[in-house]
Amino acid sequence: MRFATAAAMTALMAGTATAQTAPTRQDPPAQSATAAGTLQPTQVRREPRMLERAEFQIADGVVATVNDQIITGFDLRQRMLMIIAMSEVEPTPEDLPQIERQALDSLIDDRLKAQEIARYPDLKVTDQEVNQEIEAMAAELRTTGEAYLNILSQVGIQAHTVREQVRVSIGWRRLVGGRFASRARVSKAQVDQAIRQAEEAASKRQYLIGEIYIEAAQTQGGMQGAVNGAQQLIRQMIQGAPFQAVAQQFSDAPSAVRGGDAGWVVEGTVSPALQQAMDNLEVGQLSNPIVVEGGVYIIYMRDKRQGSATQLISLRQIMVELPETADAAAVTAAGQRLTALQPELTCDNMLTRATSETGLLGTDLGEGDLQSVIPQFQEAVAQAPDGAIVGPVRTPLGVHLVGVCGRRVGSAALPSRDEVESRLQRSQLAMLERRYIRDLRADALIEQK
Repeated sequence: MRFATAAAMTALMAGTATAQTAPTRQDPPAQSATAAGTLQPTQVRREPRMLERAEFQIADGVVATVNDQIITGFDLRQRMLMIIAMSEVEPTPEDLPQIERQALDSLIDDRLKAQEIARYPDLKVTDQEVNQEIEAMAAELRTTGEAYLNILSQVGIQAHTVREQVRVSIGWRRLVGGRFASRARVSKAQVDQAIRQAEEAASKRQYLIGEIYIEAAQTQGGMQGAVNGAQQLIRQMIQGAPFQAVAQQFSDAPSAVRGGDAGWVVEGTVSPALQQAMDNLEVGQLSNPIVVEGGVYIIYMRDKRQGSATQLISLRQIMVELPETADAAAVTAAGQRLTALQPELTCDNMLTRATSETGLLGTDLGEGDLQSVIPQFQEAVAQAPDGAIVGPVRTPLGVHLVGVCGRRVGSAALPSRDEVESRLQRSQLAMLERRYIRDLRADALIEQK
């Protein structure tokens, strides 16, 4: 809600420019059969016009009931205005039916959420909390909450409409977090598996994409309706509606809350139709509708990169210092001493043993790229398993035993463990939230007039 409202405020403030997520290019890429067009890196946000009531052609009476709670034509027009303002589309007669369906669906969900929140007496959202949320939205654009609501009112969106949508959003966020936070926790094994998958994917091609997904089952006209809706959204975005704002208002994907940001997608992890589109799209291009099982995707290619995996290895050593000019007898004696000690050594105890014996030096060499290890060590450890103590190895500094104390695939693009855990938790929570609202819909008595 905060992102969407900020977008609406920016749209209403004259002369504000907003950057798309694609990097700046000197020349627009050539179009392909996959591409519908190129989004400009910077687009001037347009001021939404006030739509006349006649354009909506919606009666003032009841348009739907949700468990005997009504949704009126006024409610529907208000939500349509919100969607138009937030997505910055320039609606045509062909677009309005899709916007109306989207508005009605979101109103039904909000009624169900509000009814569920009301079941918990302790879950009260105060006027002060609503005001604070609105002030926070306004602060992002360096204005006040009062000025913010006043600007929205200029395109016909009443303050009460905004306040109630914010109230439901706060309450639902709290309810979902309180109910599912413990179930959304991820195990160490899940994090380990995700990290392994990221490491394995590091050498593959990767695509930074924005996505809009239209679910056929939720669209009037099924798959053909989803395709038609996608084509209308593509036309609006090519004409200037920002991808992020459109995604937030119209996409059925979990990434909608992030403006359609799907992050980096690894080659081979998506359906063949999506993979083909990602291969063919140039940076900055927007795809034509991509039909997959269950719905239709629109892909915005923000960036591409080739995989760059590196083998990282953790090493420790014990050495007998000898100058490069030491005679063969000294080198042999040092080697024999280390060989006798070698069966007793592990990565855990080798540094302690080095400090407990005269004439030995132990060092933790840390983690580094295998290719950057000195040639003598690289040859010795290249095929050694984790935990192995290899050597003796002669270098200009002395004679060494080297402990192979860890090995992994690394890349500058690999996420940290905390980042992986946070992403998995968000994904789990989003899945539980979607299931929650689906269950509420399945159990509700919903009648559309």
